[in-house]
Amino acid sequence: MRKLGLDVGTKTVGIALSDALGWTAQGIETYRRKGDLDQDIGYIKELIEKHDVDQVVVGLPKNMNGTIGPSGEMCQEFAKQIEERLNITTVLWDERLTTAAAERMLIDADVSRKKRKGVIDKMAAVLILQSYLDSPAAN
Repeated sequence: MRKLGLDVGTKTVGIALSDALGWTAQGIETYRRKGDLDQDIGYIKELIEKHDVDQVVVGLPKNMNGTIGPSGEMCQEFAKQIEERLNITTVLWDERLTTAAAERMLIDADVSRKKRKGVIDKMAAVLILQSYLDSPAAN
């Protein structure tokens, strides 16, 4: 079974998927949110069914002091909705600095600013999911 990684924002959701063995994460896409939670969850449901996903890892943005702000609360609610509506296990995973790390990687790869904007959330989702897969919590 595969794991789905999500970097949830107010406008987009970066999406990554693990291989069947749960060793590596690959970026799938950056999904543009529709402004309707039912549609957004419906799209996640399609991905779960299509890729035989058994767990969803949602990035949890924390402040540097470990507290959870409005973005973190939004991600917690999104994960809760996935779990309740789709009857699948979700894991909230600390995503501090993943977007900054993704941006650094893309800059180092000489990706233009315009192209970075389109893939940064997907790359952040890859980093979130890979971090989870590499942890003891994934086993």
